[in-house]
Amino acid sequence: MIEKDLREYLLHLYPIENESCEWKEFKNLTHAVSGDKGNDIISYISALANMEGGELIIGVMDKTLAIVGIENLHNYTPENIRLRILTKCPNLDSEEFRVDQSITSDTAKRVWVFHVPRHKLRLPVYAHDKAWQRIDDNLVELRPERLATILAEPIESVDWSAQVVPDASLEDLDPAALALAREKFREKNQTSSFANEISSWDMRTFLDKAKITIQGNISRSALILLGKPESVHFLSPAMTQITWKLEGEERAYEHFEPPFLLATTSVLHRIRNIKYKIFPDNQLLATEVNKYDTRVILEALHNCIAHQDYTLSSRIVVTEKVDRLIFENAGSFFDGRPEDYFIGERTPQRYRNHWLAQGMVNLNMIDTVGHGIHAMIMAQRQRYFPLPDYSKSESRKVVLEIFGHVIDENYTRLLLERQDLPLSKVILLDRIQKRQTITDDAANILRKAGLIEGRKPGFFVSAKIAAATNTRPIYTRNRGIEKARLKEFVLQHIREFGPTPRTQFEELLFSMLPAVLSNEKKHHKVKNLLTEMRMKDNAIRCRTVGGVSLWELETRGV
Repeated sequence: MIEKDLREYLLHLYPIENESCEWKEFKNLTHAVSGDKGNDIISYISALANMEGGELIIGVMDKTLAIVGIENLHNYTPENIRLRILTKCPNLDSEEFRVDQSITSDTAKRVWVFHVPRHKLRLPVYAHDKAWQRIDDNLVELRPERLATILAEPIESVDWSAQVVPDASLEDLDPAALALAREKFREKNQTSSFANEISSWDMRTFLDKAKITIQGNISRSALILLGKPESVHFLSPAMTQITWKLEGEERAYEHFEPPFLLATTSVLHRIRNIKYKIFPDNQLLATEVNKYDTRVILEALHNCIAHQDYTLSSRIVVTEKVDRLIFENAGSFFDGRPEDYFIGERTPQRYRNHWLAQGMVNLNMIDTVGHGIHAMIMAQRQRYFPLPDYSKSESRKVVLEIFGHVIDENYTRLLLERQDLPLSKVILLDRIQKRQTITDDAANILRKAGLIEGRKPGFFVSAKIAAATNTRPIYTRNRGIEKARLKEFVLQHIREFGPTPRTQFEELLFSMLPAVLSNEKKHHKVKNLLTEMRMKDNAIRCRTVGGVSLWELETRGV
């Protein structure tokens, strides 16, 4: 992205400097990593880790976040600087610590973001043999009271979701949610020895068997999944709310409260999951595919509910943009990193909300063997779309992006042509198309296989293999598709959502046009397309409402 956009993007993610965010210039890394005690990179990383973790952004102006760029890297890369820092910062969590790089496309300025995890249990993070913390704008040696707090952290964690709510009763649970819960439990256990007994169980027996209540007592999990909306006061100060937001030319929002067993379906119905036409080259008739896979939406949303840190008093947020869905839940990723579960071979060892997760498993909402993320990965791969992306996650927030469009047509065509590709290589190619870093070893593997071209850090998916495909279906959202299919998309969108301003069509169509075109040329392409559909095709017309020009279907002679 250009320099201006990068600064706005960073300001959106990291709007203020505080104990969880530092902006630093560090234009020359020769002595900046481990040099001046209390003023070098490892000192700031120690200070961030000894609070709640956070981000250190370098290559930017302190106070203003103006992009200045790292001019002298010395011999550092985002990959090898991790090891250097880990050796200089005892107790820093190597699993969660990572470095992301951005390079402005117009000025070639380089910015690095260090994602610093919270210190491990009872283990302060050191630099220069001292543990640091931030007080106001200064780094100081860790204060005795903060050190005492870290050293006294309880080893035995309490499962918030398993706590009983003494004043709550079955009367505080929603009847419709209870009926659906029994149905879901029956589906989950239809081959069990007790399957024929489930319908005859009284409500207390059923809820105990489903591990939602505890010896007949109402747990916090029961209120989250099955509670009436007015029962949320029992959970205060925890916030049990899902917010759906629509961002783009149109803006809207809606809040959803328990019972979450029912609410997630309501959220699903708010998402504008339009259908795209697929035109296989070897068939005459088009078929249709949804923009998003329903299973992926529900898996992502149910994961947010299961893994939310309810002690942080934060809502779950689902943001719908033109080209993607963004799911956010409070709390760090609890066991390892999301990427550890992509391949489907890792099983989580622990859960933040074990009782809640167990209840959701029994109601067929999630699984607890680590297959949920893998299932989302496979669903997106089978649709030839970009893979789910957790790269925007922070130390106290998990952010998942689900894409409903094509980023790089070469990637899409490559998946169509090479369906035998190992998932590990698909994951790497997905990082390439998103301009994310990969290791030198991974790049060598992809290059030898003829899957990528270009030089580091500007690798791109090879167009040679993509051009060889003969059986590719073309989505109306793909880049570079021919004019007739662009027109079909415009008509389909108007039928689905009604009169639409040109600015929204530009937002929708820009990513579908060839990447080699400038934004100005894409602007003219969209303008000419709409004009041709009005003047030549007589398919649409333009009318002004309240000073805004809207495109709608032409009803005369169509």
